[in-house]
Amino acid sequence: MTPSSSNPISDVAIVGAGPYGLSIAAHLTGGKLHSRVFGTPMQSWASHMPRGMKLKSEGFASSLYDPKSIFPLRQYCSENNLPYQDVGLPVPLETFVAYGQEFQRRLVPHLETTDIVSIQKSPSGFALQTASGETLQARNVVVATGITHFEQTPAVLAALPAGYVSHTFNHNDLAPFHGRRVAVLGAGSSAIDTAALLRDAGADVYIIARASSIAFHSPGSEPRPLIERLKNPRSGLGVGWKSKFCSDLPLLFHALPEKLRIRAVKRHLGPSSGWFVREKVEGHIPMHLKTSIQSAQVEDNQVYLNLSGPNGPETLTVDHIIVGTGFYPTLSRLPMLDEPLRNSIKTLNDAPILSRQFESSVPGLYFIGLASSISFGPLMRFACGAEFTAKHLAKHLFAQ
Repeated sequence: MTPSSSNPISDVAIVGAGPYGLSIAAHLTGGKLHSRVFGTPMQSWASHMPRGMKLKSEGFASSLYDPKSIFPLRQYCSENNLPYQDVGLPVPLETFVAYGQEFQRRLVPHLETTDIVSIQKSPSGFALQTASGETLQARNVVVATGITHFEQTPAVLAALPAGYVSHTFNHNDLAPFHGRRVAVLGAGSSAIDTAALLRDAGADVYIIARASSIAFHSPGSEPRPLIERLKNPRSGLGVGWKSKFCSDLPLLFHALPEKLRIRAVKRHLGPSSGWFVREKVEGHIPMHLKTSIQSAQVEDNQVYLNLSGPNGPETLTVDHIIVGTGFYPTLSRLPMLDEPLRNSIKTLNDAPILSRQFESSVPGLYFIGLASSISFGPLMRFACGAEFTAKHLAKHLFAQ
């Protein structure tokens, strides 16, 4: 439903306008519920991913989702004469962002491009305040903030001055690092992609990782022989039965014992990068593998990193260090949740514990996307998880 003065209390307020927020908003649009959605469309992707990056997920797993599946990524690329393949052709970041923004214009035209800065409990459900100063009421709130606020920086680097350490999330344009010595910490796609693009930008780059090697996905190809498809079925998370399970059965994952879920989220689909980045990295960027940072300090406008690796202690001197150690759904870092509300949410390792309907221990408060990964598995770390989420949550909200 479209907001109206006769219905001042919204049934649902959606906080966030990335793949998950826009997908659930599209599923609720035109239904019996009065919903509002807030945020800048695809903001994390447009402003916090490095230009020139390509998605690790295959084309078929990189869509946003509407109830009738009328506007997948394939359709957008066809309309705009852009190259597209379900498998085997990496999706450029710029294409994905433009597609998501067009999805919003067509299917979520009522998006309000302002941020929610406060969420509190109220007699009618929840009171929300926008960055533009409006206060509104909603019976249900869906938090779909994606990776925003969830970047992780190791404690050993936390005390460094801001000008000498940053997270990959802070960089959309790497050109300012031209001619500078930059260390990139991590072995996952955000770290390795950033390292490759830093090199393209003319920086002197070094990779530091505790991993013994850098993992790269194999290029996908179709069709595959039947025996290969049976042994290693393809899913939105990649090939193999473990990925197939996580991709197709998130409710069964939800039913697993707590310790098993935590281990699966941590270990399955561990740090790796796309096959298309390998040629930019191997043989071109020095790698300090099996290596950890023991301490770091700034002297004479340089960062001195004291490392411990297979060859013993060593010191690496750089102008800046970029942390690419990923994101974790740390509930205490969501600034829009007021303290009494945040303290009333049951958590597991500071991530919200969610019901089978994505509902937290606070009735009417839902978390989707990365914040739901501890409950529903690694599928929720990727855009393709928005399909199950939007369908399942919309069905639940309509049934209330």
